Amino acid sequence: MATWSGCLRVARARTGTVSHGCRFVEHALRTPVSPRGFSTGKTTRQDFFKDLEAQLKAFREKAAAVLPTSGWTPPEINPDPPPERADVVIVGGGVVGWSVAYWLKRKQKFPERFEVVVVEKDPTYSQASTVLSAGGIRQQFSMLENIRLSLDSSMFLKNINEHLHVLNEDPIDLQFNHSGYLFLASEKGAEVMEENHLLQRNVGAKVALFSPTQLKEKFPWINTDGVALASYGLENEGWFDPWTLLNAFRRKAMSMGVHQCFGDVKGFKIVNNKIHNVIVRIPNSLEQYSIKCSALVNAAGAQSGKVAELAGIGVDPANTTSNMPVPVEPRKRYIYVVHCPDGPGLDMPFVIDYSGFYIRREGLGGNYITGKSPEEEEEPDTSDLEVDHEFFHEQVWPRLASRIPCFESLKVTSAWAGYYDYNTFDQNGIVGQHPLVENMYFATGFSGHGLQQAPAVGRAVAELILDYKYTTLDLKALGFMRILTSSPKLERNII
Repeated sequence: MATWSGCLRVARARTGTVSHGCRFVEHALRTPVSPRGFSTGKTTRQDFFKDLEAQLKAFREKAAAVLPTSGWTPPEINPDPPPERADVVIVGGGVVGWSVAYWLKRKQKFPERFEVVVVEKDPTYSQASTVLSAGGIRQQFSMLENIRLSLDSSMFLKNINEHLHVLNEDPIDLQFNHSGYLFLASEKGAEVMEENHLLQRNVGAKVALFSPTQLKEKFPWINTDGVALASYGLENEGWFDPWTLLNAFRRKAMSMGVHQCFGDVKGFKIVNNKIHNVIVRIPNSLEQYSIKCSALVNAAGAQSGKVAELAGIGVDPANTTSNMPVPVEPRKRYIYVVHCPDGPGLDMPFVIDYSGFYIRREGLGGNYITGKSPEEEEEPDTSDLEVDHEFFHEQVWPRLASRIPCFESLKVTSAWAGYYDYNTFDQNGIVGQHPLVENMYFATGFSGHGLQQAPAVGRAVAELILDYKYTTLDLKALGFMRILTSSPKLERNII
C-alpha cells in the first residue's frame, strides 16, 4: 500500500489519475485563501489565520475519515506575531531550516532565554521541496563531505526517536526502507565508480561492487546490456517519508520553544555589514513585522539567492565580494507515479541508471516512482509546477523499459513536480558564513540531496553559530569562499 505522504503527493498532480481517497487533498491544496484586501490592521491577520485554520481543520477531518491510521497532520497555525527580537532568525521552514532550529535549541549553552524564529512563506507546504522529493538517502557520493554528511544523517534517522520524539506523542515512524541504492555504470564510467567506491569504503560506507554476472544473479529482473559495473549500498541507504521527517523536526523544535512564523521576508536592515532587523510580511496583507536579530540563517532553498539579494549580496557592482551572487536558483524536476503489477518486489533497491533515470518502489502494491533530470538545454520553465507528461514518454520510459523489461507495460497513475535548490556553480551545498554580511549563514544549494543531509547540516550550522567553528564535521570546503575564489567542489554522483 502506498504511504500517506505518497497519497498526498499524488493528489498534488495537475493531471493523471487521482484516487478517490486523495481528491479532497487536491481540492484543499488548490483552494485559495480568500482575499481580504490590503488592510494593514490587526483584523486582516486574524482573518487570514482564521480562514487558513478552518481549511486545515477540514483537511484533518477528511484525512482521518479516509485514512484513520495515518499519522499525517497538517502544520498547526500560530496566529501570534513573531517576537520583536530573536537571537537567530531562520528564513525557510523546510527540513533544513527546522533541523538548524532543533540543533540550535539542543546545543544552546545560555541559561537565559534563547529565541529562535523560523519564517516560512508557504503555510500549507504545498510547494515545499522537502515534501515533493523522492525521499532517498545514500552514501554513494564522490566527495568526502557529502559521504560523511549522509552517513551521519543516516545514523540520526535510524535513531530518530532518541532525538526528535516529543513527550506524550506517538513514536516517529519514518517508514525508512533500507533497500539501498544501486548505481549502474557503463564502461566509460566504471573507473570513476571504482574510485568512488574506494573513498566510500575508507570513510565507513558499506558498499559493494558487482560485475554484470553478479548483478544479474542478485537482481534477475535487470537487463545488464551495457553495464560494466554496479555499486550497491548494503547499509544505511534507501528511502523514507519526507513529510514525517520535516514534521518531526518542526514539532520537536517547537516543543523546545522555537517560534514558527508564516510570512514572506521582504527586506533587511543592515548596520555595519550585519543584519540588524528582518522585515517579515504576513500572507495576504501589507502588515509587516520587524524582528531584531543577532544572526540569520538563509535556508530558503530555491529562493536563497533572492533572499541574499535583499541583504545586498550580488547587487553591488562596486564591491567585488558583495557583487558575487549566491548561485542558487530553482530547477523544476518531475516525479512520475507508475503502476506495474509484474514489477520487481521487496528486493528492489533505488536504481540509478547511467542513462540518467531513477526508479524505486512506493509501497507494496505494484507502485513505483521514477524520473530523470533533464539536460541543461532542456531545463523546463520554473514559473509553475505543471508536469510535462511528454517528458516521461520521450525521456524516461524508453530508458526504463530497456533496463528493466517488465516496465514495458505500465500505467502512469499520476505525477508531480518540485524544485531543486540548484547550485549552478558546482551542484553542492553552500554551508557557512558569508564573508561580507558576517552574521548571515547559509544552508542551501544542495541540488537534490538536501533532505538526506539535513540532520547533519543543521548540526553543523548550529555549531558555527554557537561555537564559532565546526566541532563535529568539518564543512569548510562547502563554504562561500570557494565561490569567491572560483574553486568548485564537483560531485560526480549528481542525480
